[in-house]
Amino acid sequence: MSKLSNIIEDFIKDMLKSTEAGAVEIKRNELAQKFECAPSQINYVLTTRFTTDKGYYIESRRGGGGYIKIVKININDDSRIKNLVLNIIGSSLTVNKSRDIVKEFLSEGVVNDREYKLMNAALSSRLLQSLDSGNEIRADIMKNMLLALVERS
Repeated sequence: MSKLSNIIEDFIKDMLKSTEAGAVEIKRNELAQKFECAPSQINYVLTTRFTTDKGYYIESRRGGGGYIKIVKININDDSRIKNLVLNIIGSSLTVNKSRDIVKEFLSEGVVNDREYKLMNAALSSRLLQSLDSGNEIRADIMKNMLLALVERS
């Protein structure tokens, strides 16, 4: 099933790359038919692979065929970083979610390979595992790094 999820994810990402607007509208049922899977498989891909912390915004519209709009957010926009600080990270951040955010920064060219490695090292579970408040400290570290990125640009 994960292989099919990867194929669906790649298909949607290719659709996004081929548009100048960075947004696509799909019909969940039509996409499910194309890949010969249940519509719930499409939902799974959308909810796990196209999340806000990975730089995507999903808008679902009922009626008129039930379109789902997927928008790739420009991570280079300072408002995206501010949104991460205020809304996504919150007061606690898991190591997996922090890795997703930093990986997206690397893929979008916001950070270089060296900065990517430094950020992951600072957010690692090994560093904070002995602390009861590790996820809270990780959130604070991530927020400070993001603010440094905003100041840098």
